Amino acid sequence: MSIKWQDKDPDDQVDYSIDWTNILETHIISSVAWKVYDPSTSAFVTFNQGDIVNGLQYVTSTNTDTVATLYLGLGTNFQEYNIICRMTTSISTIFEQEARIRVVEKN
Repeated sequence: MSIKWQDKDPDDQVDYSIDWTNILETHIISSVAWKVYDPSTSAFVTFNQGDIVNGLQYVTSTNTDTVATLYLGLGTNFQEYNIICRMTTSISTIFEQEARIRVVEKN
């Protein structure tokens, strides 16, 4: 089941987070990777800092021991994007969470 993030304006750079606290129990985040659905390849592709996929820009990302955060810029008006956060724990367990974001010009 995917989560729905708040809409963003294409002119804004906004941060979006996934809190993994409930899944981690006593462990911590070891690493995070981001993927975005690319309609030109009909697949999720690795999304790295500086990449622009289908108009959406990966500005940067950070994480704490329990929360993964992705900063996004640009985006195509009225386009919905599907993003996957792939998180690896300190004991090498891997979890994925899909999120959806819609870009809407706010004027």
